[in-house]
Amino acid sequence: MASKKIKVATPIVEMDGDEMTRVMWAMVKDKLLLPFLDMDIHYYDLHIKNRDTTDDKVTIEAAEATIKYGVAVKCATITANADRIREYDLKQMWKSPNGTIRAILGGTVFRAPILVKNIKPLISSWQHPIVIGRHAYGDVYDNVEMAVPGPGKAELTFTQADGGIETRTIKEFTGPGVIQGIHNTDESIRSFARACFTYACEEKIDLWFSTKDTISKTYDARFRDIFEEEFEANWNAKFQEAGIEYFFTLIDDAVARVVRSQGGMLWALKNYDGDVMSDMIATAYGSLAMMTSVLLSPKGYYEYEAAHGTVQKHYYKHLKGEKTSTNSMALIFAWSGGLRKRGELDETDDLITFADYLEQAAIETIESGTMTGDLLRVADPDPSNHKVSTEEFIDAIAERLSKKLEM
Repeated sequence: MASKKIKVATPIVEMDGDEMTRVMWAMVKDKLLLPFLDMDIHYYDLHIKNRDTTDDKVTIEAAEATIKYGVAVKCATITANADRIREYDLKQMWKSPNGTIRAILGGTVFRAPILVKNIKPLISSWQHPIVIGRHAYGDVYDNVEMAVPGPGKAELTFTQADGGIETRTIKEFTGPGVIQGIHNTDESIRSFARACFTYACEEKIDLWFSTKDTISKTYDARFRDIFEEEFEANWNAKFQEAGIEYFFTLIDDAVARVVRSQGGMLWALKNYDGDVMSDMIATAYGSLAMMTSVLLSPKGYYEYEAAHGTVQKHYYKHLKGEKTSTNSMALIFAWSGGLRKRGELDETDDLITFADYLEQAAIETIESGTMTGDLLRVADPDPSNHKVSTEEFIDAIAERLSKKLEM
């Protein structure tokens, strides 16, 4: 153990989560962080029951704290559905906490695979990492929807500030059904485009952007047009100088191209598309837990999170006292990413070094053959490979981290 704890100069916002990820979150803090760091943590409990008890005000407060302090780290959380309402006896079907937070902060989520030498991508042509740039505002995550009880007309109406009204018929219903209204803003789409162009230039990688504008001729086409406007006005020359390309295509075509590609690009996607495709990319690189995720707000706020779910099945085993072998890599990298950014903003090199050591210790643990069950199935066969439990995996990382800090 390091003889003196590293001081974190500015508070970090912590958002705790649900189920098995909540259990691992506590282990990561207790074994990998608190023994080595002197941190002022502003804690927000986003457990689904606490969100219910506070009428989801705790989620809004956590987002507001992120604005105040600049850096937050978030555990995985439950998005309620009908089954969860019964299971946790909730008042209502609360919105996605991620959607609520992103609506307040705005910005773009960038997700990149965590690469280790002994796990090759399931798609053999991928030689370079594929990064997902996911728009973090609007669409289905901030929708309005309604169950239609029977026959009638559904209309989309916009009332202008000067009183003018524009109406479109959505559907003449002859029986029950459902309707949904989604939105986005030019300001948010433009911010998304700028963030993606900036990231591609800084990393010197091609930028691919895809929507379905042939079907969604107004909504999706607005994304396409704004990206094109931004590129031609501000980025074309910069991309040429960097030797990289901006490429737009339909999302179905993009999926086929990505699978056949060598990787090595930033793939920009609308909110829901990015949610789905980032899971596909993570799985193809080994596991949903092998993916980093950070929300970059255009106003300079950063929220690092675990990009996967709460690992419900393992949690039920845990409650029964059974051993689990659950991968904590995404949780660890959420903390390391947040701590590194905090160190960069505060200009504290020892904190940045700690974040680097933490990630190195985690990667080296897997590369040594010590891994959780999800990785054992996809790692290169090696006699030294062995499956460990959730806690044993974190303990093995802690041992390596301690040695690095003593050097």
